[in-house]
Amino acid sequence: MSLIKKIFSNSRSPEDGLFFSKLEKILGFKPSNLIHFRKAFTHRSMNKLDEKGNPMNYERLEFMGDAMLGSVIAAHLFNMVPTGDEGYLTKMRSKIVSREHLNELGKDLNLIQFLESKVTVQNFGENIHGNLFEAFIGAIYLDRGFAYCEKFIHKKVIKPYVDIDKLEGKVISYKSLLIEWCQKEKRQFHYDIYEDDDAGKLKYFGVKLSIDGKVIGKARATSKKKAEEIASKRAYFAFQTKIDGK
Repeated sequence: MSLIKKIFSNSRSPEDGLFFSKLEKILGFKPSNLIHFRKAFTHRSMNKLDEKGNPMNYERLEFMGDAMLGSVIAAHLFNMVPTGDEGYLTKMRSKIVSREHLNELGKDLNLIQFLESKVTVQNFGENIHGNLFEAFIGAIYLDRGFAYCEKFIHKKVIKPYVDIDKLEGKVISYKSLLIEWCQKEKRQFHYDIYEDDDAGKLKYFGVKLSIDGKVIGKARATSKKKAEEIASKRAYFAFQTKIDGK
């Protein structure tokens, strides 16, 4: 089998040989089938078809890559932040796979160097970098399977870029952050605190946080302070884009 691989390896065109060596350097392992990667960097303007007559461009691979990124990052966050609820984990994952971040990853790997297109690079927007990165991840999955794909995402995305504290914005107190924002924006806020009688033997406190007369966050906990913080955190995520100025 190794002899057959060697024969096919030696029969590559000089262009494929250069493409293979550049890919191997980025991947950290040898790609098995270059066709997946050729497709990952082929723009629809090339009007290429595969051997079955199907369009050969990176658009479907973007879908695959997006799914792989989402699943691997979701699993990482789930394991790393055992206290995070569904809303928290969803927001954190969204930050990691934001279009801006994907564009940055594509640029860092210089994937644009491989692009085949009849449209000049200057005419593409910033999102081309993120699109190629997603397609690249999709190609890795098709070429070597989930394990290799997961390992690559951990090495190139999670390890160098995913810092939980930074992603959270190092928020120490959501209540303080929310109050500061309300005061700055001249919004009326009110914490309605009451004892929860349905909690059994353990005493609980319930909190309803209203902003401009509308209930934004609800929570219950074993102390007033904890309940206020949880309600504030939920309200923060409801207003995150406004609070963060994004």
